[in-house]
Amino acid sequence: MTDQGFSTKAIHAGWDPDPQTGAVNVPIFASSTFAQDGVGGMRDGFEYARTGNPTRRVLEANMAAIEAGVYGRGFSSGMAATDALLRATLRPGDHLVIPNDAYGGTFRLIDKVFSQWGITYSVAPVVDPEAVAAAIKPNTKLVWIETPTNPLLNVGDIAALADVAHAAGAKLVVDNTFATPYLQQPLTLGADVVLHSTTKYLGGHSDVVGGALVTNDEQLDSDIAFLQNGAGAVPGPFDAYLTMRGIKTLAVRMDRHSDNAEKLVDFLVAHPKINTVLYPGLAGHPGHEAAAKQMKRFGGMISVRVAGGKQAALDFCAKTKIFTLAESLGGIESLIEHPGAMTHASTAGSLLEVPDDLVRLSVGIEDADDLLADVDQALA
Repeated sequence: MTDQGFSTKAIHAGWDPDPQTGAVNVPIFASSTFAQDGVGGMRDGFEYARTGNPTRRVLEANMAAIEAGVYGRGFSSGMAATDALLRATLRPGDHLVIPNDAYGGTFRLIDKVFSQWGITYSVAPVVDPEAVAAAIKPNTKLVWIETPTNPLLNVGDIAALADVAHAAGAKLVVDNTFATPYLQQPLTLGADVVLHSTTKYLGGHSDVVGGALVTNDEQLDSDIAFLQNGAGAVPGPFDAYLTMRGIKTLAVRMDRHSDNAEKLVDFLVAHPKINTVLYPGLAGHPGHEAAAKQMKRFGGMISVRVAGGKQAALDFCAKTKIFTLAESLGGIESLIEHPGAMTHASTAGSLLEVPDDLVRLSVGIEDADDLLADVDQALA
């Protein structure tokens, strides 16, 4: 399906109507085990649902297709995917480079868990390939980036960072959760593996938790698959079904998310209660040039720094009515949060600590005028 458009692949990749029943959608195969035709005689490779499930297989093929990849693996959460990738690629004594504003959960896993097993890390701004190169050591195995980053929405030039990583013999990992494969396809730009929290835009309806890894590297996929089965952090068939249902409308949703975000950005830039608007679509954004080069549009995530400091930021979060105060992002409904006290609390006191006047907005697909009015009254 490589010659087909994104939405066609999102809707059809991995599944044809069932030849027996004509079912257009993949069934939810709610079976923990599968009958075998004699000892070792698996049917189509299925034996036990942790190892493989027909619904999950379709999801994995679909995710690989929309990321322009060959191999896809589904996980029970984005953090489970993160953990599997780190364990598949790092050994005691190895080193990795992470963004200086990485997602709090990623930082916590590396800083608090993998550090106990002799893994070290350095931080660098994704906007500066030279700084990333300077952070690499002889034992660096991974350069791990988010672009745009969570929550400061910095943008890394994927192609340039891939060159930096590969020159040092390291792999480039791109967390593509914020951009989604509709807006950006890192594997086509030189990345070695793409990670998603499918909980976010791919699922898109705040009703399922999941993660994914996509690569073109057969050996890396084999190593990931071993851990996927051996550690068992796999999505159930209903989770896989819900994620696929979300992916089918990803393109139309991302266009609406982007439309609404752009209107809200224009409003916030002119608002006296907002000191700074962080959005890759702004010409003055430090990553705008890279974003314009590698992204189709600039997405539905906005961060702002509120005049008046932390208390003003907390007040803003408390006063919205349509924007729901909640963690997570990427759903059809608009969400607001204070990263320093919520999603990124684990970075407090570290090099990754976020400003306490920062508010993150996940702009949904409601009517734009209603979102503008809600933000206006909350800031009044």
